[in-house]
Amino acid sequence: MSVSRDDFSIAFRSALLQRGASQKFSILSLIIVALIIFFLDVYGFTAVKTARSFINDVVYRVTYLVSAPTRLFPNINQGIANHFNLKKENEKLKQVIERYKALDLNLEYIANENKNLKKVLDTEDVQSVSNIVLAKVLVDRNSPFLKSIIINKGSKEGIIKGMPVTQNKYLIGRIVETNYLSSRVLLLNDLNSRIPVTFDEKSTQAILTGGGTRMPTLSYLPEDYEFVEDITVFASGKDGIFNAGTPIGKTKANGEVKLFVDPNQLSFVTVNLIKPKKEVF
Repeated sequence: MSVSRDDFSIAFRSALLQRGASQKFSILSLIIVALIIFFLDVYGFTAVKTARSFINDVVYRVTYLVSAPTRLFPNINQGIANHFNLKKENEKLKQVIERYKALDLNLEYIANENKNLKKVLDTEDVQSVSNIVLAKVLVDRNSPFLKSIIINKGSKEGIIKGMPVTQNKYLIGRIVETNYLSSRVLLLNDLNSRIPVTFDEKSTQAILTGGGTRMPTLSYLPEDYEFVEDITVFASGKDGIFNAGTPIGKTKANGEVKLFVDPNQLSFVTVNLIKPKKEVF
């Protein structure tokens, strides 16, 4: 009989040591303790009243301390909320300002383009506007020797190979390739550029030769010719391509010609819709 009681005790202790049983036992213990405190409070035991009174005092004091900032500064919550709201509004305003700055930059770019375009148009004769096509430079193929640009007008506008290209009535090159919506312009300083020109009081004839540098040079001049600076160079028109008398640039003492239009600063150009007298290959 004693053996059976020992076995029962061992089994009961093993069950209590298991995790699930220990959790159930803890909950049961708390329920029992709560019931004991409840009955002690109902029957008015002094110790329970004293403990409850002490706990209430502690809770009230802590609540008073926690609420002190709100009582001393009644608008502090609203102030904190306003602070965070102002911060958010400030971030939004910064984004709006950045967008307006970008718009201002775009407007400045468009205004500059319009001024440049107006300047180009103002230099053309009103009577000859129908004989020119205004084009914008799309690509600047600026290599060490080859100088050409791509414009946004082509055969759709009546442009063909050989047509002269100007800016502010100054010659800058000629059309050497056409597409339906674009064309390629060979500039005067290109290595392959050769143009018959005339200059000075004697109407000296020469060939303006591009060398890939910013300023082309004069060649095939009379023997012992002495260069004088600031003499205007014009296209002679003897090639049947360029209009005679189109200004090009000013002579330098070393035989170079400073072009009226910087080939590295082209934004808009005009194509003269005049068919060349000589076929261009």
